[in-house]
Amino acid sequence: MELEWLIDYFRRVANNNDWWIVGIELVLIGLVVYWIVDFLEGTRGERLFRGVILILVIGLLILNLLVQNKQFDFARLRHLYKGFLIGVLIIAVAAFQPEIRRVLIRLGQPRFWSGSLHQLSRTVEEIVTGVTELSAARIGAIIVVEKQVALGEFIDTGVRIDAKVTADLLRTIFHPGTALHDMAVIIRGDRVIAASVQLPLAEADSIGGVELGSRHRAAIGITTGSDATCLVVSEETGIISIAKEGRITRNIDESELRKHLTRVIS
Repeated sequence: MELEWLIDYFRRVANNNDWWIVGIELVLIGLVVYWIVDFLEGTRGERLFRGVILILVIGLLILNLLVQNKQFDFARLRHLYKGFLIGVLIIAVAAFQPEIRRVLIRLGQPRFWSGSLHQLSRTVEEIVTGVTELSAARIGAIIVVEKQVALGEFIDTGVRIDAKVTADLLRTIFHPGTALHDMAVIIRGDRVIAASVQLPLAEADSIGGVELGSRHRAAIGITTGSDATCLVVSEETGIISIAKEGRITRNIDESELRKHLTRVIS
């Protein structure tokens, strides 16, 4: 009997339309939900959104299955569920206020439409300039460039900045004695998202017993568990290193640094 209810429910969803029309509609809905989850990934809103969607879907399925049973009248329950949906919508607008603001800001930025290659190139040059100047001054630094895997859990351990990447900003953050000079900076696209970020340290046995400082171990640690790229400037020697996929390449020059970043920031 329950199986018949389920089959009849999906027939009602189809509403006597061709199956391929229903399929296209479901795919479009799925793409919208996927885009929202992908946009929220790494934020506090991600778990909230998934929880709300799960509650709504389960509630709607249960309610519709119960309505199919002619022995019961759930008119009041249906009315309350509609009111619940309105309440969820109001709460969602308040809860997702920062994320909604991010969407509107992106829509208002010209690069949202053009994907400005000039802007990406400028970001690369700013990072290269900042890192080479830090290297020349032998100021220790660790910079993480986020890619597809969001680093929200690590960003939350630091101080949020959300400022455009510039060489001056990087030099200021890592200048000895400043409040944020210790630990890492995370860059997302053309923006410095956070500073003073705590990163996981790679275990000594995972780096083959090589003697590395805490910055280099952190670079290996963060790139082992994500697709991020990490730049390290040694405080003792000024040597620039780059870590990717849990492996670190040391003593790279400005030209190599520019090539690596151009491939990463695209």
